[in-house]
Amino acid sequence: MDKAIFDKVYNAKDHDVLMDAYKDWAGQYDSDLEQEGYVAPAATAAILDAYVEDKDAYILDAGCGTGQVGALLAKAGYTTIDALDYSEDMLAEAKKKNVYKKLTQADLTKPLEIADNTYDAIICVGTFTYGHVGPDSFGELIRITKNGGYICFTVREGAYEDHDYRKHMLKLEGTGCWELEELRQTDYIRGENVTCKVCLYRVAK
Repeated sequence: MDKAIFDKVYNAKDHDVLMDAYKDWAGQYDSDLEQEGYVAPAATAAILDAYVEDKDAYILDAGCGTGQVGALLAKAGYTTIDALDYSEDMLAEAKKKNVYKKLTQADLTKPLEIADNTYDAIICVGTFTYGHVGPDSFGELIRITKNGGYICFTVREGAYEDHDYRKHMLKLEGTGCWELEELRQTDYIRGENVTCKVCLYRVAK
């Protein structure tokens, strides 16, 4: 894997730099991360699958990247999955997997043009990390999830505490917006010896 691209992605100071990095990386993203042992998508998809019984549930893959998570969910039998990502180049790669009902280019750090209570579940892998999307975006994910629906996401170790993800999670728990169902530490990228938290919340009914 090209370490220069990897470093550019995780040290991006603004969205323009980040999108430029993903434009350079999109075509090699899957093969590079497979080589590095990027196991977070499989671990997170498996956790969501354990909670969402209806295979026709309406699911959003938020920060979908090249569609690795969507492909895993489709393989598990889920039939109605939307994709959302800020990078048009990554979305173009995701489209090739032919597993998404709709693909949307949007910025998770801004209000989303999605109606309240739209999705039965949201999955978000590899997005809550350094240089990407901060914890302020949790509120939008809750808004567009149906009452009683699930939100399952990763937070890269280190960023979990340093960037206040945990603080925001607890605040939303305290105000009754969502309830923690599962919190698990797992490998993130084995080749980098990096772990992550996988968090599964149920939105208030």
